[in-house]
Amino acid sequence: MSNATQAEIGAVVSLWRYPVKSMMGEELDTAQVGNQGLLGDRVYALLDSHDGKVATAKNRTKWPGLFAFRASFIEPTGSSAHVPPVRIRLPDGTLVNSEQSDVNQVLSKALNREVTLATTGMSSPVSASWTAKAEEYWPDIEGLDNRDTVTDFALPTGTFFDCATVHLLTTATLNRLGDFYPQGRFQVQRFRPNIVVEPAGGEKSFAENAWIGRTLTIGDEIRLSITGPCGRCVMTTLAQGELPQDSGILRTAVQQNQANVGVYAAVVRGGTIRRGDRATLGA
Repeated sequence: MSNATQAEIGAVVSLWRYPVKSMMGEELDTAQVGNQGLLGDRVYALLDSHDGKVATAKNRTKWPGLFAFRASFIEPTGSSAHVPPVRIRLPDGTLVNSEQSDVNQVLSKALNREVTLATTGMSSPVSASWTAKAEEYWPDIEGLDNRDTVTDFALPTGTFFDCATVHLLTTATLNRLGDFYPQGRFQVQRFRPNIVVEPAGGEKSFAENAWIGRTLTIGDEIRLSITGPCGRCVMTTLAQGELPQDSGILRTAVQQNQANVGVYAAVVRGGTIRRGDRATLGA
């Protein structure tokens, strides 16, 4: 693609990875990107030992405390298909790691529900042909597909992602939503993106909407195909860290941008991504 068809739109200001689905993750300065997104992203999940469904904060009644757990890798992820051990900090500050023989018992006690820690890597109990299921609670907000109900949904085969392997978000969108709901705290952590881009000029708009169907190049190596909008759910309203519970966050996204905050992408070409990398948009 020639430079004439490329438009520089901004730069990467933060990178995020979530080793265990629906737990707090880790901010990175650099990461490797492969076909399954940022290496190590959502390669672990908790499976409900009773029904086999994946634990997710989307169902806040069944899994009310997941956002109080924080996961990080014990060793570098490298570039291989091997999934490194993960360390999990429990709500009371206790540390447990995936190599402990009693890890499932410790996590089950902390969650008051019997669970198994599973992975999607090599020598994993989760095969590439296995399709996980999870549950989602829909709050009573006008404009959502469902209201005040719980529905089942299937995850992409062989993964613990909800929809796509990469989620991008701009500071422009967060700033725009903040204009509509000034008392809301539209911070990156609420939306759990992988890549956050700050547009040149500090604009306030739903900039990502115009990216859909186009190719985003980041740095010298990464190319992403922007596949569609990222519809948001009840997770954005939940308390986490210093952020309070706030249903107005999701209500504002529904009213102002059809519940979409950011976009999903597929990896066209992987490589190394770094904080500060320039982002350009092509046809």
